[in-house]
Amino acid sequence: MSKYIVAISGASGSIYGVGVIRALASAGHTVAVTASREGLSILKDEVGYDWASGDENETAFKIQTDLHLEMGAVTFHSEDNLYAPISSGSYRTAGMFVAPCSMKTLAGIANGYANNLIERAADVVLKERRPLLLIPRETPLSPIHLENMLKLSRLGVHILPAMPGFYNHPKNIQDMVDSIVGRALDLMGIENDLYKRWE
Repeated sequence: MSKYIVAISGASGSIYGVGVIRALASAGHTVAVTASREGLSILKDEVGYDWASGDENETAFKIQTDLHLEMGAVTFHSEDNLYAPISSGSYRTAGMFVAPCSMKTLAGIANGYANNLIERAADVVLKERRPLLLIPRETPLSPIHLENMLKLSRLGVHILPAMPGFYNHPKNIQDMVDSIVGRALDLMGIENDLYKRWE
């Protein structure tokens, strides 16, 4: 199985990042997780998971416990840890998800700012020509946001706004989340049956 990076930045919609982590790890992939302080704060507020322990191993344990995952499936790296393996191109991954992707993080990635581990890891994925997928969660979008998305899209980055479809008649919020997570996995070439496909 493959290694993936999942980053949770400081935008509403951290449940998408949770869904991606759960789906990847449940399918047997290894997942390196990082998150911004704001992302962890919003995660606690919106989803109820407290992953802001300060200790990376403890946080990895919490993630695996909260999501009922096999121990060892997930590692965690704090946003300030630029010595983390995912900050180097020599760390081979099959791709990276930023879910959700705040407009600040989007701008940092689009302009090579690499101010924290999320932006640095994305910068590495871009320079190594590996797949990168962003799930922007903002509305309405300004011309600056749109220009940053277009810039990255032209570089081959997958831009998947959190816009769930309704043709599959979702019964609850989880169905809507799964439709976005499933589409994200599709774009990265990862088999899944998280949502009902159009027939």
